[in-house]
Amino acid sequence: MSRRAVATLAGRLPQVSAAAQAALGGVRQASSTAHPAVEPDVLAHLSDTGLLRTQCYVGGQWIDASDGATLEVLDPSTGRSIARVPRCGANETRAAIAGAVAQFEPWAARPAKERSALLRRWYDAVVGARDDITRLMTLESGKPLAESRGEFDNGVASIEWFAEEAKRTCGDVLESPDRHRRFMVLKQPVGVVGAITPWNFPFSMITRKVSPALAAGCTVVLKPSELTPLTALALAELAERAGLPGGVLSVLTGDAPAIGDAMLKSEEVRKIGFTGSTAVGKQLAAGAAGTVKRVSLELGGNAPFIVFEDADLEKAATAVVASSHRNSGQTCICTNRVLVHERVHDAFVATLTAKVSALRLGSGLEQGVTQGPLISAAAVDRLEEKVADALSKGAVVAVGGQRPKWDAGHSLAGGFFYEPTVLTGARPDMRMFREELFGPVTPVYSFSSDDEAVQLANDTQYGLACYFYTKDLSRAWRVAERLQYGMVGINEVAITSEVAPFGGVKQSGLGREQSKYGLAEFQDIKTVCLGLY
Repeated sequence: MSRRAVATLAGRLPQVSAAAQAALGGVRQASSTAHPAVEPDVLAHLSDTGLLRTQCYVGGQWIDASDGATLEVLDPSTGRSIARVPRCGANETRAAIAGAVAQFEPWAARPAKERSALLRRWYDAVVGARDDITRLMTLESGKPLAESRGEFDNGVASIEWFAEEAKRTCGDVLESPDRHRRFMVLKQPVGVVGAITPWNFPFSMITRKVSPALAAGCTVVLKPSELTPLTALALAELAERAGLPGGVLSVLTGDAPAIGDAMLKSEEVRKIGFTGSTAVGKQLAAGAAGTVKRVSLELGGNAPFIVFEDADLEKAATAVVASSHRNSGQTCICTNRVLVHERVHDAFVATLTAKVSALRLGSGLEQGVTQGPLISAAAVDRLEEKVADALSKGAVVAVGGQRPKWDAGHSLAGGFFYEPTVLTGARPDMRMFREELFGPVTPVYSFSSDDEAVQLANDTQYGLACYFYTKDLSRAWRVAERLQYGMVGINEVAITSEVAPFGGVKQSGLGREQSKYGLAEFQDIKTVCLGLY
């Protein structure tokens, strides 16, 4: 689509309403061209420095917090500040909601083909900024560049997918029980969406929520993690360049409880989409009940990886490393518990330990690094507590098991690192059997039968993802059907794609993201009955 065509589409939509203008009055600031809130060496990593925004995007305007308060964004590899962003709260959130409300009806009324064209325009702009966005992701999250690129490719595919799905949604004409009535089913956007995303995937968690919402005809107020806001603000900058009308997408950084509470209390916000911890998800679900909002919750996980006695041990060990140590173990679908049949236990542990020992710890920007830091000092502390609990109950360190011993002069001495670790002798009475590890630690448990393996795998409040390796097709079917998880990987750990539904059962959440099912999370079903006389 040409620039002129996009501009024409955008021009058909009204500007932010008077109510939104009034709400913005106390917080609007001039958009800055300099980067006073950015450490100078950060800009050297980017070819397009205009993508490094340090203001929030509200109602089509770049703003600071009304009180001027800011938050530091740290590089977890060094512990040093790389930027400061606004610490927004309830006032700025209400302004963003007002802008989203003003744009909802005209955006929803656009033909799906036109919404699709603008999403495709955004997709093209984002693809063109791949190198800069992946570097921003690595700077603020710490993950190796190779992982940032993988996340980018997965996440940008969501924009493309839902740009196409926007044109494919359809209702139904139902067979009537009599000749005097006709029944139709319409699918319509739910309204303004409040989207809250985590730090561990600062790009793909946004595109999974924002893309289907915009495709369905909703407007969005996005609150990214305060730990990794720069990627989200770059996406807002690219959306603005692509011609997305102001107010259709707003991005707020700052005080998570204040922003979330304003979203929950608003009558105009009709849907909350959240990825994060189960504890916070429960609070949001309870808060949403006050105004009976729709909720989609992608919450915690405690993924088991079962290695049956007939598994290919080399392939299984490679898969465990890929799953357990991806993003330094900080994903909700990471392998959290490795259950190995007693007959192959020792051989598998030897293979796994050799592979984990080969991982290279360091800054994600350094070539050849395969594992970066954890997100914060507190995250390292929590992981150490769980490892200490396991060791006190009989677990044995096969490799790793501590912070790296770098001297004070080392360039990464202030970073939030923990060595890639394998623990043997793990048991169900240890904390790490029940709790998410969220770190590069792989505990290995032993089992003696298929029934015991399934029982151990299901013995958790969570039910997001699980994996197992076997060559027995009959076992594959039986075990997959018995595992109480929303996603099952059989001889595979790369289970996510824009074409496949993503989500869990039990206390791992509600609803599904991605695929044709993901669009439905942002649509209401309306029955229309026509009487014939």
